[in-house]
Order: sequence, then C-alpha cells, then structure tokens
Amino acid sequence: MTNKFKYAAIALGALTLASCGDHSAGGSNQAIRAVGSSTVYPFATVVSETFARNYPDFPAALIESTGTGGGMALFCEGAGADTPSLANASRRMKASEFETCQENGVTSITELQVGLDGIAFAAAQGGIDMNLTPEIVYRALAANPYGEEQTATNWSDVDASLPDLPILVYGPPSTSGTRDALKELVLEVGCEANPAMEAIKDEDEDRYDQICTEVRGDGGFVDQGEQDNLIVQKIEGNPNAVGVFGFSYLEENADRVKGLTVNGVEPTYENISSFAYPGARPLFVYVKNDHVDAIAGLREFLGTWAESWGVDGPLAQIGLVASPEDVMARNNAAVTELPALTAADFE
Repeated sequence: MTNKFKYAAIALGALTLASCGDHSAGGSNQAIRAVGSSTVYPFATVVSETFARNYPDFPAALIESTGTGGGMALFCEGAGADTPSLANASRRMKASEFETCQENGVTSITELQVGLDGIAFAAAQGGIDMNLTPEIVYRALAANPYGEEQTATNWSDVDASLPDLPILVYGPPSTSGTRDALKELVLEVGCEANPAMEAIKDEDEDRYDQICTEVRGDGGFVDQGEQDNLIVQKIEGNPNAVGVFGFSYLEENADRVKGLTVNGVEPTYENISSFAYPGARPLFVYVKNDHVDAIAGLREFLGTWAESWGVDGPLAQIGLVASPEDVMARNNAAVTELPALTAADFE
C-alpha cells in the first residue's frame, strides 16, 4: 500500500470511529474489545464481568486470548472502530510495536501496569522436585547452550544433584509474553553466567541473542500454545514433567500442581511482590486513547480495572499480585489522566 492510500485508510478509519460515537451520550453502542495475553486474560475476564454487573446499560466487553504478540499486532493495525481498544500484555510493549502503532495512526496510547505476576516453574503434586537456577534452566532448555551442541537428555546431565529423569518442559509459544519474559528473566540470566558470552555479545549481538534465547526443538521443550490450563493438565498427567506458566495458574491449581523453587525461592505472592522470586514481572493493559470517548463505557471499564487491582481486590483473590503502592498510585491517576507514551519511554 502506498503512503497516499495508507494514510487515506487511516483517516477513513478515524472518521468511521468518530461518526459511530455520540460523545454527548458517552459513545457508540460498539462493544469494548480487548485482545492479548493469556496470562492477563482471566483477570480481564473478571473485570469484564464486574463491569457488566455495574454498568448493565453498556454492551458487554469482548476479551480475547491471542497471546501478547498477537494482541499487539491487532491493537496496532489502526484506530478504526473495527480494531481493539485495549491490548493486554504479560510484558512491556516493544519499541518496534510502538513504532508500528504510530505508523498505522494509533498515535496516543496509555500504558497501565495492572499488577505483577511470576513465571512459575511447576510440577504435579507428588511429582519431580528440584531447586532450579537460571543457569540450570538455560542449560537444560537452550537449543545450543553457550554455543555448543545440546546433549543433555536428563536433568542429571545438567547437574549431577538433579533427578536422573528426562528433561520434559511444557511451556508457552513464541507469540506469548510469558515466553518473552522467560527469555529475559531466566534464559538470558543463565546464559550470562558464562563470562565468555560477553565477548560474543560485543562481536555479534544477533548471534548472542540466538544462543541465549533460542529453545531446543528436540522434544525437551514442548510448545503448548496459548492454553496455560493445558500445561497444567499435561504436568498433572506426567509426574516427571515440568510446566512453565503464570503464577496465577499455579495458585488456581494448587491442589493439582506445586511450584518449584528458583535460587531457593518459592513462587509465592509475597516473594513475587517483593521481587525476591527471580521470575517476577509486571503485567500491562494498553489503551487506545482515541477510543476512550468513542466507545461506550470504555472510561468506566478502565475505572473497573483500577477498582479491582488492589491488595484486597477481586483480582488478588485469583492470583494477581498487587503492584507496589507508589506504582499503583501512579496507575490509578493514569486511568483518568491517560498520559500518552512517547518514543522516549522506550529508550
């Protein structure tokens, strides 16, 4: 598409959005649409249910679990009424995604940190038990650990103190924010434990990224798609398997699965809130500001998020870890003030 036609399409989308919204009446009857992270999905669903009860005159919100990467792609397609108003994300928006949004006319975006989560390593109740470290996880899951051939078939091949059982880890796909966080918070940390990797990073950053973040494809790591509940089922059915998913799924299924320690720290609410647990991470919702007064109920929906993400709120009851007080206060203000992200925020 030429620039002439691309910007004409953006303008048409904006006009369509404006024409469908009756600002004096609080917007059109278009339903709020949120796409993105499977980790954020259960929290967004509870917010949607609360919103529907509290504001029955507005259309029910549509929440879709597409994975963080897929959600960002949909969110950044344009600003028209047929595009999502919100993107749920289990990692921060990337600079490249922000640039795509800008190019497609999504020029005003607010970032809300809705809480914290942890990348939990888990096994079945009564199943395999290990104290993991980022280095152990990296050496077990990397396609080419430290640039060498992956030869480990059992956990004991990685560390003699670990069980002499096959490495079998069910985890998230490449489109998932959980996978991105696994790379950043665990795999890269384990990779950097080898001092020789610093020289490779200086010489060839692309090769460094590949060595540090590419997971094995020989069956030791099994991609289970955007269905974290399926990972729970898989490890429950195999006592020797390990699963990787958000802390909320661990807490929700505590009668079926158990968390594995990382650096001797258990994945608990307290350890995630203090960032003592190595896999702790923030969760986000991104708001398309042009939609706020054009889509009926969107302001109220954002307010419902803020009313729900407190320490004693309904989201904490299903596994969301509340943000620190100062972060929560800043995001409570952002819900109404809607500060727009700029390129400088990604530097």
